[in-house]
Amino acid sequence: MEEDHHQDREAQAVKISDPPAESNPPDALATSLCLLGNHMFPDPVVTNACSSTNRSEPASLQPPDVTAEDPGPNAAPPSNLGTESETQDSDCQNNLPARSADRGTEDAGIDNDQSDSGEFVVTMLAKAKLEEQGIGVKGRSSPLLEAGIQESPSFTSHRDEDVTADSWRRHRKHVFVLSEAGKPIYSRYGSEEALSSTMGVMMALVSFVQSGDNIIRSVYSEEHTVVFLQKGPLVLVCVSSSRQSEQQLRGELLYVYYQIISMLTQASISRIFEHKKNYDLRRLLAGSEKILDGLLNLVDSDPSFLLAAVHCLPLASSLRDSLSQILQKAITPNLVFSILIAKNQLLTIVQEKTVIEDARLAPADVHLLLNLIGASSAFQAGEIWTPICLPLFNPDCYFYAYISYLDPPECTVCLLLLSTDKEAFYAVAECKRKIEEAMSAQNSLSLIAKAQSYSVSQVGVSDLRHFMYKPFDVPDNHRQLTQFTSPEMEAPYSSDEEKMRLLDLYRYMHSRIHSTSRPLKLIYHVAERETLLAWVTSKFELYTCFSPLVTKTCAITAITKLLRWIKKEEDRLFIRYPPKYSTTPNPSKSSRSSRSDQQDTTDNGFLSIL
Repeated sequence: MEEDHHQDREAQAVKISDPPAESNPPDALATSLCLLGNHMFPDPVVTNACSSTNRSEPASLQPPDVTAEDPGPNAAPPSNLGTESETQDSDCQNNLPARSADRGTEDAGIDNDQSDSGEFVVTMLAKAKLEEQGIGVKGRSSPLLEAGIQESPSFTSHRDEDVTADSWRRHRKHVFVLSEAGKPIYSRYGSEEALSSTMGVMMALVSFVQSGDNIIRSVYSEEHTVVFLQKGPLVLVCVSSSRQSEQQLRGELLYVYYQIISMLTQASISRIFEHKKNYDLRRLLAGSEKILDGLLNLVDSDPSFLLAAVHCLPLASSLRDSLSQILQKAITPNLVFSILIAKNQLLTIVQEKTVIEDARLAPADVHLLLNLIGASSAFQAGEIWTPICLPLFNPDCYFYAYISYLDPPECTVCLLLLSTDKEAFYAVAECKRKIEEAMSAQNSLSLIAKAQSYSVSQVGVSDLRHFMYKPFDVPDNHRQLTQFTSPEMEAPYSSDEEKMRLLDLYRYMHSRIHSTSRPLKLIYHVAERETLLAWVTSKFELYTCFSPLVTKTCAITAITKLLRWIKKEEDRLFIRYPPKYSTTPNPSKSSRSSRSDQQDTTDNGFLSIL
C-alpha cells in the first residue's frame, strides 16, 4: 500500500522544449495562451495564465503547463473524492491486454423517403456520395435536414449561444474541430463563425509548437484542461473542467474524429485537403452537428465509451441462441454483419467467417452504429440503405447498412445488416423479410419486449450500490467483441446529477488504473458519500461502488460474491459464442475487392466537387 502524491508526478511532466532564444518564443507562446485564456477561461485563470512567460519560475507564476506527455493520474480527482489506498502492480502491463486509446465515433445525416410502391430512396451520409451516384447536386442541403427532421430547442439554442457570455464559458466541456488552415469545422456550443478567431488562436498554438519540432498535447490551468489532437489535416481541441485525465479526453476527441471519418472516410478527407488546404469541410458535414452533439452527450453519460466495450441486453441464452440462428439462416452474398439491437443495447451479432479472419469488429464501431440509429427518428419511418464507414475496421471505405425497425410503432428492436455490395439493397431486404417471418413464428419480439436490465439487488450482495464488469477470459478472445455488464443506476443515483457524479468517480478510478506512468492493479477509495474499489486482473476489469462505511476487507469479500454471481449468470449477460456464417461472394466481389472498389469510387466522388 502506498499513498498517492500528485505533486511528485506533476514535477515529472515533460515540458515543450524551447526554440532558439533569439526569436523570443516564450513571449509568443505566452501571448497565444493569454489570447486563448481570455476567451475560454474565467478571469482568475486568465490572470494566472498571463502573469509570466518565464518557464523557469515557480509553477504558480507560469502560464498554464504545456505538456508533451500524458500526466496520467496528475489530474486532480473530483472535489468530492476522499482518501484512498492503492496497490501498484509491477507486472500490470503484462497482465492487462493492450487497449488502444483510439475509440470509435458515430455517424451521419439521413435522407429518408418512401414511395407509394414500396421502393425506398437510397440515402447517403455525404453530399459527395450523392453526387457520385448521380442522385445529388452540388450545394444541396444536408440529407439529415432534407428529411424534415426538426432540430430540438436545446440543439438550436446551443448553436445560437452567445460565445462571449459567462454561461458559455461555464460549460463543462467544449469540443472544437478545425482544419490545419484554421478553418472552423465544428463547435459543440456556439456557432463556428462566432468562434473563428478563437480557433485561429488554437491553430496558432499548434503551429508555434510544431515550429520547434514538438507536438502540443495539452495545456493545464487551475480549473481547465485543454487537450489537442491532430489527425491528418484535422485538429481537434477539448477544453474541459471535468477533471478527466488527458488520456480520457483524448479518447473522446478520437470519437469525434472517427465520427467525421464515418461520414466521409479518411482517404477522402486526406485527398480533399491535399488538393485544397483551405477547403471548408462544413460543406460536406452540413446538418451533421446534431449527430456530433448526440455523440458527445453519449460519451458524457454512457460508460460504454469509458470501458471501450459494448453493453449487451441481459437475455436468456436460449432466446439469444434462437435469434442468432435466425440471423445465420438469412444470408446473401457479400453480407458481412447481421446485428440485432434492442433498447440501445446489443442482442446478438452474427459475422461472416472470412471477414473476421482479417479483422474483428471493434466496440467503437458498434458505438458508431448505435449512435447513428439513435440520432434521428427518421430511421423509424421504414427501411434505410446508407453507406457508413467503420473507422476501426477500415477507415478508407464504406460498408452499406440496411437499417429497419422490426416492431413499429414502438421501435425498440432494430435490425442492421452490413454488406460490401452497394447494389444489394433488395437482396438484403429479402433477408430482413425472412428474419421477420422466423421471429414472428417463434414469438421472439414479445419475449424481447419483456427483457429488462437487472437491479443490483438481484446480485444479493449487501451494501453494493453499483458495479461495472468487463471480462477478458472469453472464448476466442482475440476475435470476440469486447463486452461489459452493469445494473441499472438506482437510488441514490437516480437523478442526472448523481449519475454524473458516480460516473466521474468511475472515470477517476479508471484514469488511475490505466495511468501511463504508474498503472495500478487495485484501488480502494473512500469518497464523501460512497466507497469504491477498482480491480484489474488478467481475467477481468471491475469497478464497484459501496455504501460509505464499507471497509476494504468487507469490499473484497463482497466482490468475491459478486464474481460468483456473474459467473453463474454469464450466459445471460454476455454473448459468449458469437455465431458465424459463410456467404458465397459474387465473382470479383469478395470483401477485399469490394472494399477497394468502394474506396476508389468514393474518392473520385469527393474530388469531383472541388
